[in-house]
Amino acid sequence: MATSTVENYLKQILLLSEGASDLVSMGALATALDVVPGSATTMVKSLAADGLAEHHLRHGVKLTAAGRRVALGVLRRHRLIETFLVEVLKMDWTEVHAEAEQLEHAISDAVLDRLDALLGHPAADPHGDPIPTRLGKLDSQVYATLATCVVATPLRIVRLTEQSGEFLQFAEQNGLRPGTRLRVGTRNLAAGLITLKKPSGRPLTLSLAAAGNILVAPAG
Repeated sequence: MATSTVENYLKQILLLSEGASDLVSMGALATALDVVPGSATTMVKSLAADGLAEHHLRHGVKLTAAGRRVALGVLRRHRLIETFLVEVLKMDWTEVHAEAEQLEHAISDAVLDRLDALLGHPAADPHGDPIPTRLGKLDSQVYATLATCVVATPLRIVRLTEQSGEFLQFAEQNGLRPGTRLRVGTRNLAAGLITLKKPSGRPLTLSLAAAGNILVAPAG
């Protein structure tokens, strides 16, 4: 059984590669895991020796099929746990990430399957992140963001890719959770701002940087 450290590395490589087979730079991996590059390189070499990753010197790392299976399993546990904490235990959706980080290494597959059934086999967690299926399939659909979508088109929020506590609290305070319906009223590229309009409430001004973290789909 993989250790929690191994699972964290494999999951982060998967996330940084956006679910694909792209190489992840050692610098990006070290930054994401808050370790020095030397530590990341040592661990990646160990993962490669165990057949879980491929280390391409001076280019980066990518998962093998075996490593990807483990990473998807960890990601599935994390996102189902977040959903359970919010939907059943009624915890704040802005605070469940840290709890899920701890629990994802302890929960068994048998308990996870029970949680999945209890929750009705959700396709996404409270932040809109897709939940891998039991068979290891991960939705890779590409969405527009509020920074790139068509202006004045009815939209619904699908996912928030920035999940720091500060950003999620901002989203909560301004009604920008997954499922929210809205449209972009104006987009000022020179000023780096957009104006959002929702069915109720005042228009909301948002920076393009923040808008780029909110994925949307046509409301219909």
